[in-house]
Amino acid sequence: MIAGIGIDLVEIARIERIATRWGDAFLGRVFTLREIDSCSGRARPATHFAGRFAVKEALLKSLGLGLGMGVRLREIETLNERDGRPRLRLYANALRILEGRGIRRTHLTITHTKDHAVAVVVLEADSPGPRGAELDTDPHE
Repeated sequence: MIAGIGIDLVEIARIERIATRWGDAFLGRVFTLREIDSCSGRARPATHFAGRFAVKEALLKSLGLGLGMGVRLREIETLNERDGRPRLRLYANALRILEGRGIRRTHLTITHTKDHAVAVVVLEADSPGPRGAELDTDPHE
């Protein structure tokens, strides 16, 4: 059963400007070491950083979360299978949230043009469960 879907579009030039201005401080705050190594070795690193940034945002959207809502961007890592297909590896709170919602499988695709990178994340659960109950932290409702 589909438990969530998220999509994000990122301007490659924006990521390139931020990375040029803030350098390792930006990269280290947003990307894992494996992501940095993988993207830095490409002909146009900003394209691949933008794609991985889009993945992070798309995953958060698939969970109904935004930045600063309990998941750090470095807890979401995009790796590639031997055949080149991207896959997600999650850590800490990101992993706990997915497990708590019964998410058993993630599906991911990334594409880009000269100017933009797009990622789509689909979350799959074994069976329906309570939506978002484990994230309801507002005691005033």
